[in-house]
Amino acid sequence: MSFPDFSTSDAQIQWQRFCEMLWYHNDLGIWLDISRMHINSVDLEKLRPDFEQAFNSMQALERGAIANADEQRMVGHYWLRDPQLAPDNDVSEHIANEISLIESFGRDVVNGTIKAPSGKKFTDVLWIGIGGSALGPLLIIRALQNEGEGLPFHFFDNVDPDGMSRVLSRLGEAIKTTLVVTVSKSGATPEPHLGMQQARHRLEEMGGQWAAQAVAVTMLDSQLDKQAQKESWLRRFDMFDWVGGRTSITSAVGLLPGALIGTDIRDFLAGAAQMDEATRVADHLTNPAALMASAWFVAGDGQGRRDMVVLPYKDRLEVFSRYLQQLVMESLGKRLDRDGKVVHQGIAVYGNKGSTDQHAYVQQLRDGIDNFFATFVEVLEDSDDINAINNESPGDFLDGFLQGTRSALTEGGRQSMCISMQCFDARRLGALIALFERAVGLYGELVNVNAYHQPGVEAGKKAAASILNLQSRVEAVLADGVERTVDEIQKIIGAGSDEAIFWILRHLTANSRGYIANGDWCDPASLRFSKN
Repeated sequence: MSFPDFSTSDAQIQWQRFCEMLWYHNDLGIWLDISRMHINSVDLEKLRPDFEQAFNSMQALERGAIANADEQRMVGHYWLRDPQLAPDNDVSEHIANEISLIESFGRDVVNGTIKAPSGKKFTDVLWIGIGGSALGPLLIIRALQNEGEGLPFHFFDNVDPDGMSRVLSRLGEAIKTTLVVTVSKSGATPEPHLGMQQARHRLEEMGGQWAAQAVAVTMLDSQLDKQAQKESWLRRFDMFDWVGGRTSITSAVGLLPGALIGTDIRDFLAGAAQMDEATRVADHLTNPAALMASAWFVAGDGQGRRDMVVLPYKDRLEVFSRYLQQLVMESLGKRLDRDGKVVHQGIAVYGNKGSTDQHAYVQQLRDGIDNFFATFVEVLEDSDDINAINNESPGDFLDGFLQGTRSALTEGGRQSMCISMQCFDARRLGALIALFERAVGLYGELVNVNAYHQPGVEAGKKAAASILNLQSRVEAVLADGVERTVDEIQKIIGAGSDEAIFWILRHLTANSRGYIANGDWCDPASLRFSKN
């Protein structure tokens, strides 16, 4: 392939470039077009030796090599959609068995074979998870659920009390016929634990029966798993040790919600498996994930200097950019490379759906700072329910808006790529996710970072735990009812900073916990805090 240079303004040469750089999967009906990215044959040839190593590394990963050295874990999300790839038969059988159990459980809940404690059918699902344990299920629900099919979903995906209150208020009496699913790999993550406590309290307060309505998705023998066993919860599903949250969507984390909305989860897995096969091809010129990773690398000078703006022209994919934020940014956002060198790698991801949100920021994308590349995602097949009226078709306008925006960006010298799907269903969603998963893995190899650990996330968790410990010490100091300044409290504790203690006290006084502040909030050092 010659791949003419992007800079040409000759329409015929642009057409030649488009034809030569367009990848297509015949069975899936998916195209990838990177012809509007600033990459050429010279760039791809320079990357050849790096990709040879990258393909070897990905092959070792799939064979069970330790990928997360921090936790001495394998990374096996590819086995989830092809269990025969797993390194031993026990793991293969375990995966296949879990898929069958999820499939049958979802079917039995939806058709009413498995009922709520009252004898009525389950009416709702309350899903409790954080990070990938919430983003994956949210993407499944928004992308694949059809009106009137399966159970409606509600999410505790944060520890915002107002958000929890709104969800519980919407459920009301229906919480007695709500299936409550708690997702926590270790079983000790604070956010799902707190959500589970609140859900359980409200459910039991309303007359529900927790054990008969509760489902756990967690690792075998985790703290949560042991609790679920001890209390005889309705079901437990395994969240394998070797699956990270951001790549867990083809595990029970994504399959269970899929089954509960009536989606064909085996079709979803089949699509991911098909794309896995296509992205194993050890030729970066014909491998779609390698082509994507190459375009990312060249666009950002191998240092992530450009953001990825994701524009799906499909309402069902409205949350896709949020899903990709974790997949891409948690995987690639690293301070150190594998050799311990400070590199500050990463690709920032943002975006929303077209054409709605292109009106919000296309002006800057075309004429403002040139620090991004756009990724368009489109589905060619329109809904049968919406036809042309007065010779005006919404689908035609949507396609026109995408092409117009793409052309406007090109005219402004801005880069973009496009993923087009003939139609959209569970199989294509699986393929789309798998394409980005492999692209992230290959890009990580190109920039020499470990895409499968997350030391920054762990650091944030430890810092949060430290603050909560400091809060308990602040409350202990103020328990005697004596007024004290922030500085006086800090000196008594002998730990924490004045600023951290001020933040804690500001939150405590804003709530009905008996804490009072006297003084001028414009002068934090003047404030004196006490407890009634």
